[in-house]
Amino acid sequence: MVKGYTGVFRIGEATSTWDADSPIIQREPWEHIKDEDIKKGAASFCGEIWQVPPMFSAIKVGGEKMYEKARRGETVELSPRRISIFRFDIERSLEDRQNLIFRVTCSKGTYIRSLCADLGKALGSCAHLTALRRDLIGKYSVDDAWDFQELQEQITKSYF
Repeated sequence: MVKGYTGVFRIGEATSTWDADSPIIQREPWEHIKDEDIKKGAASFCGEIWQVPPMFSAIKVGGEKMYEKARRGETVELSPRRISIFRFDIERSLEDRQNLIFRVTCSKGTYIRSLCADLGKALGSCAHLTALRRDLIGKYSVDDAWDFQELQEQITKSYF
């Protein structure tokens, strides 16, 4: 199903897992990146593209999950996969210009960490994912989700 995400990329810093779960291992200049470069970079990823999944993923190779191999320091050349990016809106944070706030609508099989790392490279720097939230899967949207009070009321109606 189609998926939608919102979150934050941090440009100029990279990690081995491409997210904030591991320490920064690389720093690159980012101050040269203009807002219009970010918009053009995001637009270049829209449509059908090829994407290499991250090493720290649950993809199985030889019956073993990739992240297990990666944790042992092994590397495996993963084949690119065809994915679709239907929407990619991005803007610089007003509080910290190194942070990029994004909204992505994409096909199944898309790795947002890979998208982040690839965008960092396309901008002449590096990047890692610092925040991620799935907002949509198929016809199910967080906009239609119950809050805790509504959930509690529905459970109470069902059982009493």
